[in-house]
Amino acid sequence: MGKDVIVACDFANAKQTYEFLDKFTDKKPFVKIGMELFYAEGPAIVREIKKRGHKIFLDLKLHDIPNTVKKSMAVLSNLDVDICNLHAGGTIPMMEAAIEGLTRADGTRPLLIAVTQLTSTDQESMERDLLIHEKIDEVVIHYAKNAKKAGLDGVVCSPLEAGKVHESCGKDFLAITPGVRFADGEIGDQKRVMTPKQAREIGSDYIVVGRPITASADPVKAYQRCVDEFID
Repeated sequence: MGKDVIVACDFANAKQTYEFLDKFTDKKPFVKIGMELFYAEGPAIVREIKKRGHKIFLDLKLHDIPNTVKKSMAVLSNLDVDICNLHAGGTIPMMEAAIEGLTRADGTRPLLIAVTQLTSTDQESMERDLLIHEKIDEVVIHYAKNAKKAGLDGVVCSPLEAGKVHESCGKDFLAITPGVRFADGEIGDQKRVMTPKQAREIGSDYIVVGRPITASADPVKAYQRCVDEFID
């Protein structure tokens, strides 16, 4: 897969999701299905969106004991998604178990990426709430190195850390970055953000964009703007 814009379909139900996706009559955007939509509609929403021709990033952020994650990943692997994820904070054994569960009998599997620190987390909240006192970019890189050691394909990180992830883990280790906003837009509850153009320049492989597209008066135009700014 090359660089791409992933649209976060953070809708409450299937009806809203399909109404949004129906606006895209030419190109089928890569979409992210998160917890809200998946918990509301279950695996059926994944199968239907896949049938419509979209690539899917299933964003469920698994974090549990290794055996539970292994069995859960085996289930998700059968949904034929393109990317899924877990929390790097679950440790290397958990991530290794996830790879084992995700890999099908024929050796194929979706891409697996690890969440390092959420883009709503900043240095102050990480120290206050998580009792992690190292610099946040150092924590992100440490988690990224653990993910690579476990055999994962990349990490979810802020655009601010994408370049450092590639420096530490290699250019083929993916940096998938939420927290992307247009220069003239609102940042919402994200604290570590960049524009699509900045994310491209700093080395993001994929950007995940939600409200700047989904809440736009013209989602197709907003999506194309993201593509134009992010992909050369």
